[in-house]
Amino acid sequence: MPHTLRNKAVLITGGSRGIGRATALRLALDAPSHIGIGYCRDEAAANRTVADVEALGIACSAFRADVGKEESLRELFDAAANRLGGLDIFISNAARGAFQPLATMNVRTWQKMIDLNARAFLLGSQLAAKFMSNGGRIVGISSLGSRFCAPGYGGLGAAKAMIESMARYLAVEFAPSNINVNVVCGGFVDTPSTRLLPNFEVLARDIAERTPAGRVATPGDLAGVIAFLCSPESDWIRGQTLIVDGGYSLSL
Repeated sequence: MPHTLRNKAVLITGGSRGIGRATALRLALDAPSHIGIGYCRDEAAANRTVADVEALGIACSAFRADVGKEESLRELFDAAANRLGGLDIFISNAARGAFQPLATMNVRTWQKMIDLNARAFLLGSQLAAKFMSNGGRIVGISSLGSRFCAPGYGGLGAAKAMIESMARYLAVEFAPSNINVNVVCGGFVDTPSTRLLPNFEVLARDIAERTPAGRVATPGDLAGVIAFLCSPESDWIRGQTLIVDGGYSLSL
């Protein structure tokens, strides 16, 4: 077992399922001191992730929070930093959105998407930095909708594009504190959320056929890249958005 994260405390929002869960399990292999996972609704899933991480010999705790609400997000970081003994790595993974055209989207829906995604990344990064006394890592999660058009994805795509832009600025502004900021931009990923799509099977098959790697992504595909960005080997990568899509976007 490599120990590249020895004595490091990790917080992952949206850590109970999908990409967040896969990331918690992957980072556990690098022997951090403690992994905290934030979740909003599914306590049972959060408890399963905690148990699976602890089975790998790593301390793990779950914290309920709604990242779209400022007070809840502040309470999450206070509780996590207290339980974990500080913070070294923050992975802003929690996200929710409404699928509808921008042309008919009302201001309330727009603002909610910004709060749940872009604002959560910004405020989360600000709060994380306050607890990173010896430098740290911040990783945001984006998607191809930030740069390519997909039906009904305009609001969420715009919020993701904001995350990518903010990461560049934060990487510069946090550099004096030795805090590195990057983003992982995924393509279509087979997660519990995407499996709720009514046309999931057809969509997954079509994307796999158009992907040079020959399949759709699993959460573990992104988790491996996130783990790299949390490691010392990524020191010279700053403010970047890494596209992790098996080559799908090369022909768009």
